[in-house]
Amino acid sequence: MKLTVTVITYNESAHIAAALDSVSWADEIIVVDSGSTDGTAEIARGRATRVITRAWEGYSAQKNFAADQATHDWVLSMDADERVTPALAREVREILDRTPSARGYRIRRVTHYLGRWIRSTDWSHDYQLRLYDRRAGRWNGMRIHESFRLTEGRPVKLRGALEHYAYHDIAHHLQKINAYTTLIAEQWNEEGRRTNPLAMTIHPWAAFLRNYVMRRGFTEGSVGFVISIMNSYYVFLKLAKLWEKQRTRPHRAPRTADTA
Repeated sequence: MKLTVTVITYNESAHIAAALDSVSWADEIIVVDSGSTDGTAEIARGRATRVITRAWEGYSAQKNFAADQATHDWVLSMDADERVTPALAREVREILDRTPSARGYRIRRVTHYLGRWIRSTDWSHDYQLRLYDRRAGRWNGMRIHESFRLTEGRPVKLRGALEHYAYHDIAHHLQKINAYTTLIAEQWNEEGRRTNPLAMTIHPWAAFLRNYVMRRGFTEGSVGFVISIMNSYYVFLKLAKLWEKQRTRPHRAPRTADTA
């Protein structure tokens, strides 16, 4: 079976070349760019089968659009700050060379942060459904932390990994936390979820303990401590932003926000 790789981009000139080079073996590569101003589209045109410019409509909408443009039904969706390892490439090719046993496959992401690969904290449990038969589902419409939802069967985990270069430095990490927590708070607010100071106190502490102790962030030294603090701050900030929004919205039956 043939494979289409899809990538959505916006101002990813620092990453896009390496990302596309890691999937140069694919039968087709489609890049959907949202009007980059840093040369991302121009770089991609030298490596991708097609580069399509489309106004930003959200993560899920862009990824569904990209899958719809594919010539082939089997799709590998990746972000511009990710790389497919040679081991993962071999595994994907082996699956598609025979009849796949599932309609979708979950792939582990390994994140590079502050000069090292992270094998602990919540980041060590980061499996994403990225290889799929597009006829068997759709991206779920979430504003952030979107995922592909299978309508047929259950996904299977692969052994290979995606390398993830998510953050340039701590300042960039904080910028992303601020942007992502705004999107989550907006979504929760529209869903009618609510929070309170007790939740804003307990959940961040629980997140820190889960990351630093239960998921062994302490084994990464100071870097693991920083990640655990940042992950707990992420939990606090999305709850605080929800609390801010709920103060000004009409009252409805409460639904407590989770912290995922």
